[in-house]
Amino acid sequence: MGSLTLKDVCKSFGQVEVLHNISLEVEEGEFIIFVGPSGCGKSTLLRIIAGLEDATSGDVMIAGKRVNALPPSRRGIAMVFQTYALYPHLTVKKNMSLGLKQAGESRAVIEERVDKAAQMLELAPYLDRRPAELSGGQRQRVAIGRAVVREPELFLFDEPLSNLDAALRVNTRIEIAELHRRLGTTIVYVTHDQVEAMTLADRIVVLQDGHVEQVGSPMELYNDPDNIFVAGFIGSPAMNFLDAALLGEPDSVATIGLRPEAITLGDDGPIRGTISHLEHLGADTNIYVHVGDKLVTVRAFGQADFAVGAEVGLNFAPEAVYRFDKGGRRIR
Repeated sequence: MGSLTLKDVCKSFGQVEVLHNISLEVEEGEFIIFVGPSGCGKSTLLRIIAGLEDATSGDVMIAGKRVNALPPSRRGIAMVFQTYALYPHLTVKKNMSLGLKQAGESRAVIEERVDKAAQMLELAPYLDRRPAELSGGQRQRVAIGRAVVREPELFLFDEPLSNLDAALRVNTRIEIAELHRRLGTTIVYVTHDQVEAMTLADRIVVLQDGHVEQVGSPMELYNDPDNIFVAGFIGSPAMNFLDAALLGEPDSVATIGLRPEAITLGDDGPIRGTISHLEHLGADTNIYVHVGDKLVTVRAFGQADFAVGAEVGLNFAPEAVYRFDKGGRRIR
């Protein structure tokens, strides 16, 4: 129940191939996030799982059944969209219950499921309101509630937080995490925001140009990236990349990577640069240092104070250095 298997899924639009042999096993109850830059194919892949797009080749299996030929309504999925997709003339209760009504569920079942979801999502006081009378966060909760009442095998989320402001994104992120813990249902979630991916996922699938670059837990991807793309995409502030010649690395190493928090500044260091800007964030400070034509980010914990224009040395432990070859592959 609730597992997902993708076998060699490809998708082309005309002569343009946008997904290349995607294979993935998602266990029942997992929270999986597809992440990557715009145009990487993550939303197309989600739509293929939902049945909103047909794969050019390959198989989609949900709960052990091949669903390639099944319409969305028969796949045991429920989808939450970026745009909420609520009916403006219907109340919250009617928006949440419409799918069940169309599926022919009894009034008693509809009442029970809607009441349960409304309590879970703290929507009970708003059941008689229309979407225009709700905040953005409340509307997104209604959209989630509409999915919850269907009791699907698989939840699909397509960038559900992108229309919310920063504070609401944090709150709704917590609500989605708590919802997953309560329901234990499998979730496949798409976002371009690596912070969302890091804070929500059991495992992250990193995509680029229709290829899976790496699959792993958030900390696996952060600590042990396979290539320069994953290393630079996962982590905020992003990893710094410098010419390996600065450290006298062998010819097989083209680029070195350093996490901002792995660097400390001092009078001396193996790499030298000039401070160009500081961001005082309260709990920590981001310090930007020009090293030749590269801008290096240093994350100092606490309220660090440096002078703009000062020359400094960059220090780091030898084990903090990530090494990449000319093709961008990690050298371990």
